[in-house]
Amino acid sequence: MKKKILVVAAHPDDEVLGVGGTILRHVAEGDEVRILLLAEGVTSRADTRDEALCHEALDALHTNAQRVAKALGAKCAELCNFPDNRMDSMMLLDVVKPIEHVINMYRPDVVYTHHGGDVNVDHQRTHEAVVTACRALPGQCVHELYFFETPSSTEWQMMRAERAFLPTLYVDIAATLAKKLDVLHLYDSEMRSFPHTRSYEAVEALAQWRGATAGVAAAEAFEVGRVVRTTAQNGYLSTRGGADGLGRLSSMGDSHRSAFLAA
Repeated sequence: MKKKILVVAAHPDDEVLGVGGTILRHVAEGDEVRILLLAEGVTSRADTRDEALCHEALDALHTNAQRVAKALGAKCAELCNFPDNRMDSMMLLDVVKPIEHVINMYRPDVVYTHHGGDVNVDHQRTHEAVVTACRALPGQCVHELYFFETPSSTEWQMMRAERAFLPTLYVDIAATLAKKLDVLHLYDSEMRSFPHTRSYEAVEALAQWRGATAGVAAAEAFEVGRVVRTTAQNGYLSTRGGADGLGRLSSMGDSHRSAFLAA
């Protein structure tokens, strides 16, 4: 069954850094992907937020976000233009409502968003808002909720137990890593020189390390927020999600799904 996928990220580039290889796999499998970007991604670099002074940089970044969505094969990218690195100044409900609107309109089966322990405050706020918007009400369409890591935010947090990123799902992106890195070049202004963790070399190394952790050449790692299994179909449980990381429960002999590993 084809699935509807929603990626909710704080800033333009987070969607590629955290889940770009997995998006490409979803699209290759015939799933429909939409991307929701919450913060505008630029104005925190000045002393005060002034969109007028940053309009050229904002326009360029937002244009790139649309180009990235197309390159990934996503149906669209929507931007909310929340204040960059100032989302903690917003009431949580004001962040939740636009996410709920997109969920109600699009009815995704699977949602990906940030790990809640990231050092970046916008990532934290995004995580809180998505968890709230995806709460398990009767009739909730979101049956799978996953949290991704973001280079230059997740690993910068002090690794106390309550903040640590503890992945239990590894998605094999060996076939899509090169494309992910190519797409990331559309956000070249956001990238840094190695050994910064938001460098091309570090992003590739992280994918290789996560892959080695799971016994494959390259992977993206996720915490599992919630997977809901519902009705039985043809002798198998259906999750409108599933065990393979793309929202399907593979049969015992379905070897081409085996690249999706659950620890």
